[in-house]
Amino acid sequence: MLDIKLIRENPDAVRAGLERKRELGVADKLTKVVELDAYRRGIIQKVETMKARRNAVSDEIGTLKRTKQNATAQMDEMRMVSDEVKVLDEQLRVIDTDLDNALQWLPNIPHESVPMGASAADNVVVHLRGDTTAKDFPLKDHLELGKTLGLFDFERGAKIAGSGFPVYTGKGATLERALINFFIDTHSTKHGYTEIFPPFVVNEASLRGTAQLPKSREDMYKCEDEDLYLIPTAEVPVTNLHRDEVLKVEQLPIKYTAYSACFRREAGSYGKDTKGFLRVHEFNKVELVKFTLPENSWEEHESLTHDAETILELLGIPYRRLLLCTGDTSFASAKTYDLEAWAPAEQKWLEVSSCSNFVDFQARRANIRFKRDAKSKPELVHTVNGSGLATSRVMVALLENNQTPEGTVIVPSVLHKYTGWTVIS
Repeated sequence: MLDIKLIRENPDAVRAGLERKRELGVADKLTKVVELDAYRRGIIQKVETMKARRNAVSDEIGTLKRTKQNATAQMDEMRMVSDEVKVLDEQLRVIDTDLDNALQWLPNIPHESVPMGASAADNVVVHLRGDTTAKDFPLKDHLELGKTLGLFDFERGAKIAGSGFPVYTGKGATLERALINFFIDTHSTKHGYTEIFPPFVVNEASLRGTAQLPKSREDMYKCEDEDLYLIPTAEVPVTNLHRDEVLKVEQLPIKYTAYSACFRREAGSYGKDTKGFLRVHEFNKVELVKFTLPENSWEEHESLTHDAETILELLGIPYRRLLLCTGDTSFASAKTYDLEAWAPAEQKWLEVSSCSNFVDFQARRANIRFKRDAKSKPELVHTVNGSGLATSRVMVALLENNQTPEGTVIVPSVLHKYTGWTVIS
């Protein structure tokens, strides 16, 4: 959530920043916030004036009574003032709610280093690592390999739950579990993250805290008759671990890594490639979350992105890092890097991670603060997070890059201790 003080004092600068996000209707949303804030401040001024008058009249009534004079007129005025103050206080309560709701529809302002652009076509390749040259034999895509080697079963998954809910079988199930364990072990033992195993359901307050709500409601699965949602990412429960808390400065940065299943309806994905693992409604992911000092968040963002890249490097999968343009940066993010793995049979780059710095946007919503010392006022932390990694598209890239002319798949050496075998045949 944006700081209302920033909007109030620098409306033109905020408007210019928000328009860079290319968010539909954002100018009208900002205008509504400015109008509500002005109306709210007008009510507050009235309330303060009337309360000051009430205090003055109260003193006057006291004086009249002590001198045994008639105070009826003043007492009548006092009742009128008190009644009007009650009406204004109720109006203020309503306007506070309206203003908070309006603020939740404003996206974060992109950082000055984010390139201008309207869509993914304007994203900038920061670097590329690995060999993407064509193989010298006909390639099978991940669906062919999965069927031949008995790794997963999308047809039975659809029978059980519907399309987009895969079933992993045999060595496919083992390989999926190996990836998750490898990701978690690397981040917890080598990169210094504390492992968390969070709930896979959260309440609405948690989703508002990380800015999935109200904007992305249609993309989530809600438990009917309960204030519970299946999580779209472990970012939500992990970030909300410290909701409404004041942290100590010596605790920062706090670094968490967490595995979870992730559930997304993908309501807006009509017409996109939904083949196999390219777009599913349930997938597995290991998340990285940091709570940092404001002055360190950009450095921590770069570090977290590198931690995610390390996984791809250890697996030997060709990848590239993209700096997303303003129009492709997510609602809550100030700056985002995407990591994309190369899938040679698909002839596509597949997103396997988005690493974002939200600055104080999520922390203001979730009321996550810290104190520099015992005498200082609480300040908002900055939050940084990213996938480290999502397994489904990593599975695609791993199978397609490591296949052999004989139709087998070579397992990366870093996974051998988790799988117990070196080749899938």
